[in-house]
Amino acid sequence: MPQLTRRQRHDQKIQRRSLVISGLSLVLVVFALYVLIPLAPGWQAVKTSFFNWDILVRTFPKLLSAFVVDLKIFLWSAPLIFVLSLSIALARNTNRPSLFPLRLFGALYTDLFRGVPVILLVYLIGFGIPGLGLARPYNSPYIWGTVALVLGYSAYVAEVFRAGIDSVHSSQIAASRSLGLSEGETLRYVVLPQAIRRQVPALMNFVIALLKDVALLSFIGPIEVLRQANVYKSLMANFTPYVGAAIIFLCVTIPITRYADYLMAKQRRQRIA
Repeated sequence: MPQLTRRQRHDQKIQRRSLVISGLSLVLVVFALYVLIPLAPGWQAVKTSFFNWDILVRTFPKLLSAFVVDLKIFLWSAPLIFVLSLSIALARNTNRPSLFPLRLFGALYTDLFRGVPVILLVYLIGFGIPGLGLARPYNSPYIWGTVALVLGYSAYVAEVFRAGIDSVHSSQIAASRSLGLSEGETLRYVVLPQAIRRQVPALMNFVIALLKDVALLSFIGPIEVLRQANVYKSLMANFTPYVGAAIIFLCVTIPITRYADYLMAKQRRQRIA
């Protein structure tokens, strides 16, 4: 077993001390909350309204079933966002004079849809388009809610892709062209693989945000987890179903968040190396 250097032993000592301090501070905070919160005058009313165990047990299976709807909407929205946002990013990065209309369209698209909150897009598209009197199934809130999410998120993700494309050094593009690759092949085999790989942590954050924002579609009709929680809240006059919905979201988003942090730390170590 190799002998540790003095510097390595010092770093390990600091790391152990940091872990101990972090653990103690966490225990103290949790203990303080556990002791102080029940002392508040309205704690019993809040506990009954938000943390009713019996209601949570009764409603949780149905909330979990409704969350499957959120997952379905997310699974068919994410690929559409990926394709549209990448297309917009490529349109904005083109330098050919003949393709200037595409570049202008990309700029206008990102300015427009980044300037409007997603919830407003959901309302405007989810209620406006079906209001045209379209026949079924073309007036479905699932369709137009998905369109609102795709349009809104594509504007943000397109800028992430554009930043990744711009991060690829021009010398690599010049080298690939000198090797005989066409402009399209350079983009496909040299630029995009590096651009997408570098932006994976940022894309993971948008994945988390999209998964949560699917719940916004509850305002236009789909019976997903937030809508189901709202139904139970009305029936039982209790807010515990909202806590159940929050628990479901946390169980899904926290592992994704930790994985995104892991990818960011890995990229940071690679840059330092």
